[in-house]
Amino acid sequence: MRTYDRLVTQTAPGATPGPAGEAGNGLAVPGPGAVTAKPARDADRRLPDRPAELLARAASWYAALPPRRQEVAQDAALALSLALLNLLSLLPYQSQMHPLWLALLLVSGQCLPLAVRRVCPVPALIGCGLLASVYGAFPFGYAPLPLAPAIGFATVADRSGRLLRWLTMIGTTVGVAWSQTLPGHHQPYDAIVVTLIFVTAWVVGTLSRRRRAALAAAASRAERAEASLDEAAARAAAAERVRIARELHDVVSHHVSLMAVQAEAVGALLPARPDAAATSADLIGSTARTAMTELRRLLGVLRFQDHEDPERHRLTPVPSLSRLDELMDATRAAGLGVTHETSGPRVPLSPGVDLTAYRIIQEALTNTLRHAPGATAFVRVTYEPSHVSVEVTNTAPTRTPSQVPAGAALRRGSPVHPMTKEASASGGTTSAPAARHRAVGPGYGLAGIAERVASCGGALSLGPAADGGFAVRARLPLT
Repeated sequence: MRTYDRLVTQTAPGATPGPAGEAGNGLAVPGPGAVTAKPARDADRRLPDRPAELLARAASWYAALPPRRQEVAQDAALALSLALLNLLSLLPYQSQMHPLWLALLLVSGQCLPLAVRRVCPVPALIGCGLLASVYGAFPFGYAPLPLAPAIGFATVADRSGRLLRWLTMIGTTVGVAWSQTLPGHHQPYDAIVVTLIFVTAWVVGTLSRRRRAALAAAASRAERAEASLDEAAARAAAAERVRIARELHDVVSHHVSLMAVQAEAVGALLPARPDAAATSADLIGSTARTAMTELRRLLGVLRFQDHEDPERHRLTPVPSLSRLDELMDATRAAGLGVTHETSGPRVPLSPGVDLTAYRIIQEALTNTLRHAPGATAFVRVTYEPSHVSVEVTNTAPTRTPSQVPAGAALRRGSPVHPMTKEASASGGTTSAPAARHRAVGPGYGLAGIAERVASCGGALSLGPAADGGFAVRARLPLT
């Protein structure tokens, strides 16, 4: 509905109506003495919105306060509201209040200390109780319910320590008993009502304190649980990084070592034996493809979930003892004479134990190929009722070129296994490829083997063999 401003006119003496054509609309034309009402101002139109605006400002001011000041603001509002309630309760009994101003002052004053009840619980209770007791000492004939002292009493039970709580309970009990001996408190229900109010206040304060303690304990437990989860996640991430590094080392070290040996063999065989050099070159390519396939499998496991990688079914299976023959063939093709033997009834192994046994054999053969040129290796896998044992031993490295395989012809000057003692001082000169191999330095193969065995709960033994070679023995639980 639209509101229109009306033009109100009043004709003064001597005013004349306007012409008929101008007055045809029924409105009088103001004369010289006419008084015209002004339209309503914008400020008057905004008057109904001011309370809402003030309330919004108060809400924004309250929200900007820190938590402690918000509590003080709440308590101040409670104290003022309760003081107003007490004042209104005395109005019907004005005729009994002598003097009236003192009664009004005492009933309102006993509520004001509640403004600091959560900041200073005990002083607030003392202030409320003293003023209430002074009011009860005068024969005013009417006393409102002691809500202010009861609220202060509940606050002490909620916010104070054990000693203060007990002292407050004793002091309040004495004060209430004394107040009941004053004139005007001869009715039995008076003591019952007051006792019930203070007992209820104590119970409410105790329940509030226990609830806050339970919430604080729950929050502390949640923080500790979150911290422990973060710590466990960090440990799991570190262990996963170690596992990935170990797996990458095993894959790269074995295949790259084979390729390095064959590449040196190609250089030694050309141009005198092109057919043998071509065979070594083919083996380098095959080994490189195998290494890439295994790396692709490992990186695919790290990068994709089972339902996200459409190529997972094309990748090679995880290395295990079931593929031990392939490892033996690749090692023989690299120039290392190796034989293996399996004893005991074969039983299915857990994936971790199966992979660990395979990697132990692979690392031991790789070290033999790198550090013991011309040696031969023997692999034994023994299945026991509760364990599987893996043993890899190699003979001492040879000294004469005629005994060194073609793939390692240029590596007779290479050092023996890092943990093997040389049988005698090596003679002859050291070739350039051997010098390059020594420059690589020690790796992490033995440390990786030890970590794998420890993760499975097995036992590992490393050390020189009786004939001057080296032996790696591991005993792993089946599960």
